[in-house]
Amino acid sequence: MGQLAVILPAAGRSTRFGDPSQKKVYAELEGRAVWLRALDPFLTHGDVEQIIVAIAPEDRALFDRRYRDKVAFLNIEVIEGGDERADTIARALERLRPACELVAIHDAARPCLTDDLATAVIAAGREHGAALLAIPVRDTIKRSGEDGRSVGTVSRDGLYLAQTPQVFRRDWLEEAYARRDRDAPTATDDSQLVEALGHRCVLVPSTAYNLKITAPEDLRLAAAVLEIQSGRGRDRDRESSAHPFVDESSAWADLPRLDPDELFGP
Repeated sequence: MGQLAVILPAAGRSTRFGDPSQKKVYAELEGRAVWLRALDPFLTHGDVEQIIVAIAPEDRALFDRRYRDKVAFLNIEVIEGGDERADTIARALERLRPACELVAIHDAARPCLTDDLATAVIAAGREHGAALLAIPVRDTIKRSGEDGRSVGTVSRDGLYLAQTPQVFRRDWLEEAYARRDRDAPTATDDSQLVEALGHRCVLVPSTAYNLKITAPEDLRLAAAVLEIQSGRGRDRDRESSAHPFVDESSAWADLPRLDPDELFGP
C-alpha cells in the first residue's frame, strides 16, 4: 500500500471551550499552538507523503499571520473546511495526492499523541485497512431517564472509548464519505462511516494521556502529560535531529495491538 496522507480537521467552532477570544486549537500549550503539537508525530514519519490542515474560513487571516512561516517550512497544505466536520473531511479527501493510498485523520485538539501510538495505529491501518486508537471503558456507566434519575446500569464489557488518529485505506474512506448521507447520516466519527460499509476497524490500545482539549482546564492536564512524557525515555539524538518544533519525545513503547478476531470473534 502506498504513502500516507494526514488530515487534521481544525475548522470547529470550539463552542465548549468557553473562550470567545480564542479557539482551542490555537491556544498555547507549553509555548506552541495545540494544533502544531497534534501534528508532531507525523512531521518526521517516513510514511507521510502529505499533510492537510483544514481551518475555518473566518480564521484564515489569523492563521496566516501566526503560522505562515511554520506552514511553509513544514510543507503543510492548508484548506478551508466546511460547516460540519464531515464536510471538512470530504473537502480534504478531494485534495489527496495520487501516491496516498492510506489516510490518517487526527483531531487538531489532541496534542499529546506520541510517536509510538501514531506508528502503531498506522501499521494496523496498513495491515487491516482500518484502525483507530481506543481505550477500554473502566468506569460504571449509568443510563438516565428524562427526569435525570438512573434507570439502569450499562455493561461495560467490550466497550471502548474511540480516539484519533483513525487510519483507513483511501478507497474505503472515499466510498464511506460518498455514501455517508445514506448509510450513516448520524455518524459521530470516521470509523463509524467505514463500519457502515461492512469493514471492521482494529482497535489499537491507547492511553488516557492521548486526551482531547475541550475546556480550558484541559490545557493544564495536557501540560502535565507533556511534562511526564518529556521526562521518560527522552531520545537525545532524535531531539537534536528532528524538526525544530519538537520538545518532547514518546514515552510509550511496545503497546500490544488488539487482533480483530479477538475483538469480534472469527
